Amino acid sequence: MLDDTIKTQLKAYLERLQRPIELVASLDDSDRSVEMRTMLDEIGALSERVAVRHDGADARRPSFTVGCPGDTARIRFAGLPMGHEFTSLVLALLQTGGHPPKVEKSVIEQIQALTGEFHFETFISLSCHNCPDVVQALNLMAVLNPGIRHDMIDGALFRAEVDERRIMAVPTVFLNGQPFGQGRMSLEEIIAKLDTGAAAREAEKISAKETFDVLVVGGGPAGASAAIYAARKGLRTGVVAERFGGQVLETQAIENFISVKETDGQKLAAGLEQHVRDYGVDIMNLQQAKSLTVRDNGLAEIHLAGGGVLKSRSVVISTGARWCEMNVPGEKEYRGHGVAYCPHCDGPLFKGKRVAVVGGGNSGVEAAIDLAGVVGHVTLLVRSKLRADAVLCERLAELPNVEVITGVQIEEVTGDHGKVNGLVYSDRADGEKHRIDVAGVFVQIGLLPNTDWLKGTLALSKNGEIEIDAKGQTSLPGVFAAGDCTTVPFKQIVIAIGEGAKASLAAFDHLIRSPAATA
Repeated sequence: MLDDTIKTQLKAYLERLQRPIELVASLDDSDRSVEMRTMLDEIGALSERVAVRHDGADARRPSFTVGCPGDTARIRFAGLPMGHEFTSLVLALLQTGGHPPKVEKSVIEQIQALTGEFHFETFISLSCHNCPDVVQALNLMAVLNPGIRHDMIDGALFRAEVDERRIMAVPTVFLNGQPFGQGRMSLEEIIAKLDTGAAAREAEKISAKETFDVLVVGGGPAGASAAIYAARKGLRTGVVAERFGGQVLETQAIENFISVKETDGQKLAAGLEQHVRDYGVDIMNLQQAKSLTVRDNGLAEIHLAGGGVLKSRSVVISTGARWCEMNVPGEKEYRGHGVAYCPHCDGPLFKGKRVAVVGGGNSGVEAAIDLAGVVGHVTLLVRSKLRADAVLCERLAELPNVEVITGVQIEEVTGDHGKVNGLVYSDRADGEKHRIDVAGVFVQIGLLPNTDWLKGTLALSKNGEIEIDAKGQTSLPGVFAAGDCTTVPFKQIVIAIGEGAKASLAAFDHLIRSPAATA
């Protein structure tokens, strides 16, 4: 089951266990149960501190728990945690065995202070690159707080339960049997939803911070670059972001980041954050900017949705962009119930079914290619003509279960009993309407800048992008911008990083030429 290389690495990890742990399997006669039994026995053979039993009584089979002998186990894996989820298994073993997590002490204390009984269930797909973050966060919470339990459930293995609960996107989290959240969630985001007083405490803490020299709004590649360049100049630097990493966290394969042959979005985002932290930058995560004001004395104020207010002598805005929506009837109603934006994550939930992909650029064609290997049939709907790279179009043409329809206008997403059942489009040439029966609609039609909060504050283009000059200067003195939220052409990670550095250097130049403002 596990190859020799993985066994060697896992054996080294298990040497860090500080106390015995026990794996208890609930099995049946299926092939998956045989694989699970083999995997658990192989893990047990790697350490004297790991005991394995096969007498579990859980209703979901195959599944197994991770706990300490004599205690009620609070972590359960329903399905084989392979692929992206293998790291979740390793961390569960280590943390249950007493190995300290890499989490700030204040976060640990906040988890331990939660009161009540919380039973989380997370439905995942093994190809989802966002699911492990949620699984690992909830597993850690279960380790730290005896009132918390967590089950990871492979949706592809437990299809009946997925259908019964109408799950059509991953990760989907239930708390005590009720919907809790969908999509990627960080540990801090989950805690914030449970600890209702946390937002007010954090707002008070933020408002008490001293004035920054450079405040970066946004934590993607452009924001990380801007923060590092500012900190290297010896400036008091802060980053305020809804989630550090931004849209990069939703990116799977990255093969055009110069000098790095291949990586993925989560690895890159983690590297960016660690690099920023190495310079002592004050990172304020899970904070959404609400408005920007520049006072007569030159100080800028960023008002946050949570109530906090930050002051800075200069600002670099790098809030990035988000997926465009079709803005047609049915899209919002069926989001997460057949309307999806991540084919890699949610594709396995549509195995053998008919789906539609909307978009003729690289993203749309790549999505159609990826889905063709999982679903029964893909209809690619394109507004005018295919704009993807030639190599992608050639690959697409080779696939027997993909149909491409060009010159269409999407009119409506239809559904029944809470799930998508079709899509209506019109022919742009003659206006005739058509309907196709699909179980899912994957939207891949480009990006929109995250600049709604700046309307009426500084100059925006007709597309909502922040207008900047060659140095990243906006229409407001002392306020700079970088990355996908700006008018800079070509939205690429490597370009955003360069633009962030440029905007930060421009902010430094502005500061040394400006009198020091006082609050």
